[in-house]
Amino acid sequence: MSHSHVEMPSALYAAYEKASSQLFYPRGTVRCSADPMFRSRAARDLGCVLDVDPDVVAWLCLPIEFKTEFGPHVPDFLVDYEGGTRIFLDAVEVEQHPEIIEGAALAGLRYRGVARKEIERGYRLANARDMLRYATCRTPLNDRIRMLSALEEAGSLTVAECLGVFREVQPMTGVSWMVLHRMVVLDLDEAMIGPETVIRRVQR
Repeated sequence: MSHSHVEMPSALYAAYEKASSQLFYPRGTVRCSADPMFRSRAARDLGCVLDVDPDVVAWLCLPIEFKTEFGPHVPDFLVDYEGGTRIFLDAVEVEQHPEIIEGAALAGLRYRGVARKEIERGYRLANARDMLRYATCRTPLNDRIRMLSALEEAGSLTVAECLGVFREVQPMTGVSWMVLHRMVVLDLDEAMIGPETVIRRVQR
């Protein structure tokens, strides 16, 4: 039998094809280490949450395929955490699929399916989505220094108190970029970001 026939596309190739035909907002990412590619809205939302998780160093979309009893599976992400932990994650509707967990275990991989209700818990996702609109708008050095100096002096400031600090970019563009790049921190879980939201310097 000749080998000149076209190879069947792998699960990975199929996953890339599906993801590249989809477009989810926000487009910007901060810690995605290659092209951002998402097969579902849930995966995009999980990516937003990963970008604002202080323990996440980097994440990669559609990293590998591994065998399961139902055929090859491509997880949504490979995530590197502080401390060297690496976990493959899928955004799942309700619960993890036992055969995927088993396939990952047999391949020696750490794996977890993250349920929609966990991704959508609290205000973190909504706030992450809002801020990631500004992921590509860099806060200029003058504004960064002014903001960090003001925080150094005051200890903390509300969003309303920061409005006058930024001169070169819009205040929330400036704040968002600085939060995403871990220069300043605010509470993303308790409420939507508003005038009374408190901003602090990141403690190194």
